Amino acid sequence: MSALQPARGTRDLIGEDAARHLRVVDTARRIAATYGLDEWITPVFEDTRVFARTLGETSDVVMKEMYSFQDRGGESLTLRPENTAGVCRALVSNGLTQSLPQKVFYAGPMFRYERPQKGRYRQFHQIGAELIGPAEPLADAEVIACGRDILAALGVAGETVLEINTLGDRDSRAAWRDALVAYFTAHRGALSEDSLARLERNPLRILDSKDEADRRVVAGAPLIEAHLTEAAAAFYGKLKQHLGQFGVAFVENPRIVRGLDYYGHTAFEFVTTRLGAQGTVMAGGRYDGLVEEMGGPPTPAVGWAAGVERLAMLLPETPAAPGPVAVVPVGEAAEAAALDVLAALRRAGIRAETAYRGNLKRRMERANRIGARAAIILGEAELARGVAQLKDLRSGEQQEVALADLAARLA
Repeated sequence: MSALQPARGTRDLIGEDAARHLRVVDTARRIAATYGLDEWITPVFEDTRVFARTLGETSDVVMKEMYSFQDRGGESLTLRPENTAGVCRALVSNGLTQSLPQKVFYAGPMFRYERPQKGRYRQFHQIGAELIGPAEPLADAEVIACGRDILAALGVAGETVLEINTLGDRDSRAAWRDALVAYFTAHRGALSEDSLARLERNPLRILDSKDEADRRVVAGAPLIEAHLTEAAAAFYGKLKQHLGQFGVAFVENPRIVRGLDYYGHTAFEFVTTRLGAQGTVMAGGRYDGLVEEMGGPPTPAVGWAAGVERLAMLLPETPAAPGPVAVVPVGEAAEAAALDVLAALRRAGIRAETAYRGNLKRRMERANRIGARAAIILGEAELARGVAQLKDLRSGEQQEVALADLAARLA
């Protein structure tokens, strides 16, 4: 009988993979806290309508990639493909729309049924930041600066470039939409079936198409810049000014778009050339209409999400953790004392281990095998005097240390 393997598109995080994953999440959590973000932990699955409403009933994610199922009560549930919708649902469900702003950090697994490839899995992980309530461009700049600081703390900011664009306000997008309809109608013979359907419902969605023929048409499509209202242009100008004050370098990319109606103003991506075609490591923007989609009041918001797997691939080599301390009892009388020493070291924050059986030689062999940096040897003669032999397993130096002083000496 063959051994069972992980499901396609999933993987186990063990050893170095786990260390890199935790380094990304722990670093992001620490930096986000300095910006006043509180961590929210929302369910891994939601009512399917949470995502169908917010991602668009006809989007590729909803139609082709969501893991949706009926539970035993007949409810349609979906494993979350992203978490911004879940955060906005939680805001409304918990009556927090009257307690704004809410500044949120999250970290956890997401699920999409797509072809597994480098840095992309069917179960993948994201970190994210959401500022819900502020309508000012300073909020957009602050959330971008938070993302930049996380990348810097991970040592990968130099591997990425921030690209920004504006999607304008509602009036800007309405004028742009008319220009896009005219352009795509003139090129409808070159569009895919999916994009022809989108031309009737939401032509901005064509700009997100991954179809190669569509992308050739999109390359010549009108840009929003020519259709910005005075207010939208002023918002974008303030964003760039604030980014400069925060010391965040950026380039403008007018082809960054978001196809859904609730997006507006800021759109941005941190991209890298180190991961091939999968170059976006963090992306976000302003989504002032999303909370309203969840049944809440009109509420401005801005945020981003970043793939943990992709960030982990960019990390410089993870520093090795300090080796453990091996506690080595010699003789039956020392066994009980060894447990006291183990507990004291662990309370002091020192990683300590002991072998479950074996003579002195075998226990020392195991200490070397687990990469222990030191061994505490407890014999009956030492215990009678309240001391232990502390051996540095790298240098071979050995000295006698009082039991009460072991933790301080090892720290």
